[in-house]
Amino acid sequence: MSRREYDESDVRVRPGRRGSRPRTKTRPEHADAAEAMVTTVDRGRWTCAPGADSSRPAVTAMRARELGRTPIVVGDRVGLVGDLSGATDTIARIVRVEERRTLLRRTADDDDPFERVIVANAEQLVIVTAVADPEPRTGFVDRCLVAAYAGGLTPVLCLTKADLGDPEVFAAQYRELDLTVLVTRRDEEPTELAGVLAGTVSALVGHSGVGKSTLVNALVPDAARAVGIVSAVGKGRHTTVAALALPLPEERGGGWVVDTPGVRSFGLAHVTPDDVLAAFDDLAAAIEDCPRGCGHFGPPADPECALDALVEKGLLPPGRLEALRRVLVALR
Repeated sequence: MSRREYDESDVRVRPGRRGSRPRTKTRPEHADAAEAMVTTVDRGRWTCAPGADSSRPAVTAMRARELGRTPIVVGDRVGLVGDLSGATDTIARIVRVEERRTLLRRTADDDDPFERVIVANAEQLVIVTAVADPEPRTGFVDRCLVAAYAGGLTPVLCLTKADLGDPEVFAAQYRELDLTVLVTRRDEEPTELAGVLAGTVSALVGHSGVGKSTLVNALVPDAARAVGIVSAVGKGRHTTVAALALPLPEERGGGWVVDTPGVRSFGLAHVTPDDVLAAFDDLAAAIEDCPRGCGHFGPPADPECALDALVEKGLLPPGRLEALRRVLVALR
């Protein structure tokens, strides 16, 4: 048998399924993207306030493909392109998420390694707790303080329902922390609280039933937030189901208040004692002299903690250290 000769006519070339244009990883810079603040998140859609200006129409946006699964939460500063008119049935794209200045995070419990970011870029964390009905809980307040210090937020303690009891009994436990403590009553407008919130982005957190949504309704009359009724067992119904940023009236100084879902637990698996003490300039440098592994709880657990030396030298009031260590116990 003779060997067959092949030429180019015997070669079959299959056309490629993809186009001939080469792929590139270069992404557009979107230099003209408009700045905005995320105010709500709902099933893959984000409501944004262009320029964080509540007087402009809110814009509904989707996440651009190049962002992949980048998490975007209430309070995030983002870049928008597309239709920014805010008209019905229009949608923009989020093409950029700016670096976060602060973060309010929690885990489901202390053994859960997965963090949940609740709010980004808030300046203050207002911890709302009732004087009575339901009874105040130091454990929850301490955990919220830890989350605030670790996340870079300034904590504010707001005691509600002062008409039902003496707020000073509970507030005295936190005076040594130089913590702003505000008191509100159900029969009075929260004028002092409104002054503290003016011109800032502040997140409100608290157990269900403590009057958080009632405060929001008083601060933002158009909020129309549902007000829960405390149940017979002392735990309220969850009336806020998702974080929502609401604009404060301009006549009260403007700003934003973020109403967060009522929570019954505040996991701190992501926080260490050093994260908390880093929020205090005078203590952050001192703990550098602590031995490795020091939890800063003092004797007998940490007999060589440098914070005790500050007390001995008269540089740290004993009451302040005692209050701080009580907060750190929340990490145990």
